[in-house]
Amino acid sequence: MSADISPVIAATAQWLLRSYPVTGGAFDTALAQAQARQAVTVAAWLRYPTAADAALVALVGPGGAARLDWLTGADASGPDAPEEAWRSWVDEVVASWAACLLTAPGLAEDAVAALADGEHVTEVSPDFRRLTHPDERDRRAAALLRHPDLLAPVADLHRAALVRHFDGDRLDADCA
Repeated sequence: MSADISPVIAATAQWLLRSYPVTGGAFDTALAQAQARQAVTVAAWLRYPTAADAALVALVGPGGAARLDWLTGADASGPDAPEEAWRSWVDEVVASWAACLLTAPGLAEDAVAALADGEHVTEVSPDFRRLTHPDERDRRAAALLRHPDLLAPVADLHRAALVRHFDGDRLDADCA
């Protein structure tokens, strides 16, 4: 089912990695890619929890990276900017939620737990341990990608919506 939003996941993870690059070698790059991909996947599955939601975003598109680029100072919309079609598949809310998850492992654990009964995990058993329980090597590999001060402008964009999402789940559980 997640294949419907795989372009959003791939583009948003790529945007995070380009905006907060890895400074180490190939192994560090692979570790950072895994962490970014896991954070974006969890965020996308939370944002688009059903097949209908995924189909809708696939139909209309997520909005692109322009505002995120401007916010981080990496504005790629100038006259000399390269034409990169993948940038149109970046989802600002997913990027913001992923930034929240990367900088707060406790929140990441809550997010993964919230997916347990979702449509995305009915036929798969995903392992998000690099996101939820990063070891020292993971943290070093993704030092910029997990730095709370550096990610704050992106994380703060939609942090309140993510918190409301979890509070709504708790309220629904309390009412059941």
